[in-house]
Amino acid sequence: MRLKKNIFSSPVAFVVNMVWAYVAYALCRVLYLVENWDVFGSNLSWVSAWEIMKGAWMFDTSALLYTNALYALMMLIPWHLKERDGWQQACKCVYMIVNGLAICINLADSVYFQYTGRRTTATIFSEFSNEGNLGNIISIELLNHWYLVLVAIALIYGLYKVYVLPAGKPWRRPFGLYYTIQSICLVLFIPLCICGMRGGATTAVRPITLSNANQYVDRPADAALVLNTPFSLIRTIGKKPFVTPTYFDRETLDGIYSPVHISVDKEQVDKLTRPSGTNSSSTRQLVNSSTKNIVILIVESFGREYIGGLNKQLNNGTYKGYTPFTDSLLTQSLTWEYTLANGRKSIDGMPSVLSSIPMFVEPFFVTPAATNNLGGIARELGKDGYHSAFFHGAENGSMGFQAFARATGFKEYYGRDEYNCDSRFNGDKEFDGTWAIWDEPFLQFYALTMSGMQEPFITAIFTASSHHPFAIPEEYTDSFPKGDKPIHQCIGYTDHALRRFFETASRQPWYKNTLFVLTADHTNQSSHAEYQTALGSFSVPIILFDPSGTLPTGIQPGIAQQIDIMPTILGLVGYDKPYVAFGKNLFSTPTEETWAVNFQNDIYQLIKGDYLIQFDGRETKAIYRFREDSLLKHNLLQSHPQPVLEKELKAIIQSYMQRMNGDELVIKN
Repeated sequence: MRLKKNIFSSPVAFVVNMVWAYVAYALCRVLYLVENWDVFGSNLSWVSAWEIMKGAWMFDTSALLYTNALYALMMLIPWHLKERDGWQQACKCVYMIVNGLAICINLADSVYFQYTGRRTTATIFSEFSNEGNLGNIISIELLNHWYLVLVAIALIYGLYKVYVLPAGKPWRRPFGLYYTIQSICLVLFIPLCICGMRGGATTAVRPITLSNANQYVDRPADAALVLNTPFSLIRTIGKKPFVTPTYFDRETLDGIYSPVHISVDKEQVDKLTRPSGTNSSSTRQLVNSSTKNIVILIVESFGREYIGGLNKQLNNGTYKGYTPFTDSLLTQSLTWEYTLANGRKSIDGMPSVLSSIPMFVEPFFVTPAATNNLGGIARELGKDGYHSAFFHGAENGSMGFQAFARATGFKEYYGRDEYNCDSRFNGDKEFDGTWAIWDEPFLQFYALTMSGMQEPFITAIFTASSHHPFAIPEEYTDSFPKGDKPIHQCIGYTDHALRRFFETASRQPWYKNTLFVLTADHTNQSSHAEYQTALGSFSVPIILFDPSGTLPTGIQPGIAQQIDIMPTILGLVGYDKPYVAFGKNLFSTPTEETWAVNFQNDIYQLIKGDYLIQFDGRETKAIYRFREDSLLKHNLLQSHPQPVLEKELKAIIQSYMQRMNGDELVIKN
């Protein structure tokens, strides 16, 4: 088919052919559904199908733009001879090859899904790199699924027949007008292409990954219907797969370390959490309660370094920090001597805090494991009747937070869209111009929205203002100390926003019956050498505040980490069902057995007792006595080997990798 002569014929032909490619992807998705109806059919409704279609449009757009990038360039390049038949036949050849291959990949994956439960990713190339019988396996599956072979042939032939060619002989047109129009089309296409590949146009949107598919489904398995296989392959190329080491056999491994939490030792928890001057019954009431509300505040870049009350050793005891409210909250709260993040990015903080999943090798959000069946504090407490909601003041869907929240059991999501719909607030007038609604108004929205929720509830919020470009609302210019780093003034503003949040929360009926947890996603700019080390760069606050006064207060001895938050809270409310969490319950773990892990620059770290060990997956590279060597200057590898700590770290790594690769992040009934 050839278009009539028109100066726009080449761009128009390109658009029409891309529409036909969309249709091919949609038909492949329908066949994917039909081929796996036993998995998807029971969960499908008109509402869920509409949500899947919305997500599929975004992922198909990204995949089509990635795979057809060369074709787009060939069709839109401003060259007056490109409409000649020879060039256009070459364009058609490229189009048919890439989209025909995409059709085959999508259809083949509808069969492979039955063995993996997910879309195929780039790890398939390493998984089967040493297999010599793939030819036989593929041949057998082609025979068993002959009808899919026929469908593939029909779809590819259909694309060939409906392909549109632009008008010929453009050299007879006015050259100046021709080049102007073609150049404009190409220039306009480039930003649209980038936005389509990324999955959005705003600065708040990260390039979409596999985990974003969870935003459109209720079950992680259904994410396969939202995704397409070309996208899954492209977005995981170059990503380091989780390689399971074989340090121990499974029985030995589970004897050293297991992330499966079976039950709560309430008597031990009661003993460890009993505040001085109170009787055991008050603590036992918290521990045994299944009606305690939980509020988790994940504060952007709120590093421990900025909090004066946690750094009385700095500047010869004169350091005040930038968080006067948080300092006052600390006098009524519980924290630990060392409190650490498990990652260095925002997308590391959310899995660590809410699902007890640390960052090893790659951020969890961008790995194939992101489509595993996921657990989390919202899902577990939901089994006990808790209402759940997640709040983030950025554009809905940004950072993949909405998808992850839904995948881990949060029933409601409140973002910028919901804030703008609340007549009590000023909508986008409170937008910071870059990322999200300013922290102060959004935290007020958070506090008041919770007052309309049925108790008990579990909610979490991820703030945004203390983030590059480190701006604050104009009305607060010169209101907070600027310090010596751009972030310091932002920290002062966010601390003020937290003060206002707690003032409002304290007037709500649910306040006294709520356990508050305050932490950060990661650290940020640093002024002190102690916070620029492999240990200090992970130091964030972990603060538990109970207005009813049941918990002890002060800085307790021991090491706490983000992945401890989930099992610690579940222990405090007396949750007695088995679940998977890579952290520990801090109230049922003796001080000397507390520990933390993190990963940076291909090095695993374990902090336990008096030592920090660094391990590259094969051998220990460094050992530091971190309590007395805060700058980590003295490597004690030769003089103080720690085989027991290395063994424990190996067990944590192996268990993590096995469970990621084996989709073992939840207890299966």
